[in-house]
Amino acid sequence: MNGESYEHREQRIQELWQTLDTRNEGQLDLGALKKGLRKIDHPLKNADDLLYDVLRAVDTSGDGRIQYNEFRVFVDHAERELWQLFSSIDKDNSGALDKGELRAAFSRSGVTISSAKLDQFFDEVDVNHDGEISFEEWRDFLLFLPAGQSNLRAVLSYYTATGNVNQEGDVTINDTLQGFGYFIAGGLAGIVSRTATAPLDRLKVYLIAQTSPKEATIKAAKKGAPLQVIRNFGRPLVDACKELWAAGGMRSLFAGNGLNVIKVMPESAIKFGAYEAAKRAFAKIDGSDPKHLQPTSQFLAGGIGGVVSQCVVYPLDTLKFRMQCETVSGGLHGNALIIQTAKKMWRQGKLMPYYRGLGMGLAGMFPYSAIDLFIFENCKNFVLARKARQARCHEEDVDMSNIITGVIGATSGAISATVVYPVNLLRTRLQAQGTVLHPPTYTGIVDVTRKTLQGEGVRGLFKGVTPNLLKVAPAVSISYIVYENSKALMGLR
Repeated sequence: MNGESYEHREQRIQELWQTLDTRNEGQLDLGALKKGLRKIDHPLKNADDLLYDVLRAVDTSGDGRIQYNEFRVFVDHAERELWQLFSSIDKDNSGALDKGELRAAFSRSGVTISSAKLDQFFDEVDVNHDGEISFEEWRDFLLFLPAGQSNLRAVLSYYTATGNVNQEGDVTINDTLQGFGYFIAGGLAGIVSRTATAPLDRLKVYLIAQTSPKEATIKAAKKGAPLQVIRNFGRPLVDACKELWAAGGMRSLFAGNGLNVIKVMPESAIKFGAYEAAKRAFAKIDGSDPKHLQPTSQFLAGGIGGVVSQCVVYPLDTLKFRMQCETVSGGLHGNALIIQTAKKMWRQGKLMPYYRGLGMGLAGMFPYSAIDLFIFENCKNFVLARKARQARCHEEDVDMSNIITGVIGATSGAISATVVYPVNLLRTRLQAQGTVLHPPTYTGIVDVTRKTLQGEGVRGLFKGVTPNLLKVAPAVSISYIVYENSKALMGLR
């Protein structure tokens, strides 16, 4: 094969065996094989499961060890198959494979592979980085490919399973953000989106704090005037805008945004970071690709991201709500109001007031994040798959515009926010109780639910949902657009 003489080949195989047999025992068990592969820095050196399969394939006697004669037979068979595959790809008979030949071979085999994955595979095999893969490089990299599976689909599967194994034996995903990158992308997404929609968030909290419907709406309902009821339905929103403006103009509309910016960096970053980490963990358990998780794993990963972030930033969230509900015309503003609110909460029960409603917060955050990210990921994958079919390329080579990303993000956010809105309303009232705008106090979750239903009915559970929906669309779309583009700028999409 490849013009190699019999004597040279015998010597090469003997030297390989001696290198693998680091203990000089004349045989290899699993531990010795692993140690030998580490010595030559082979991709399989940390892939324990695949090494066990290799041991079983080579050990024809079944004694749990590889003797030289078994190794010799295995190498003969493996190299013959690898040469046949190599020759079928080398269409110009140059004795080396270029990237174009490899891409064409994958295409002929019906195996879809992204340009990024092909480039990565080529660079791994092309050890001397001369732009070509010699048979020696091909053979050495793929020598332990399972017998009888010498086809490009098996080669790609083998590479995926071995090429991304780190020294601890954990699989790392190269096409997703690692470590601090998540926090940067997620934090930037949160800061930009929350600042852009701060007035709508302020309006939502202001409406939630109101505990009684407007008299005009009640009278219209009692008179059976449906058109008047509809006309008055939007009046609380208009009146709230007027009242907030009267309390301090533009400054009042952005009250609490400073805390929002402070809290959103860790909140958004931890949410996305925990979500991606959970995806990798579930992928490792499922043995699947983090980009194509099982629906249950996808749902749980999204929920975990939301719960983790909520627990970390909850005190700042409570402080923000209470500060917004303490804002009155002619009163304190800015840092002075934040300090006064924080001191008041501490006097009322030290740390306890900062965590009021945490149970409700977690109850709402888990389904919100899970539904939001589940819908977003699945819609995104559907669009990518459809575009890939139309363009006849791999999904990873498809570019998705910011507009489409924004629409998907807005849709997933609006649906999830509406589903859990009553839970979040009750949580906000628990956090804001005893303030200027929301003087009622509650003994707990049951009490706030009972009083809300008794005083305002089921409709009261959705008070402020209009500005919340108006906020969700731009907030979520901006967030995902910034997040996706941040990953792209870092080369980590």
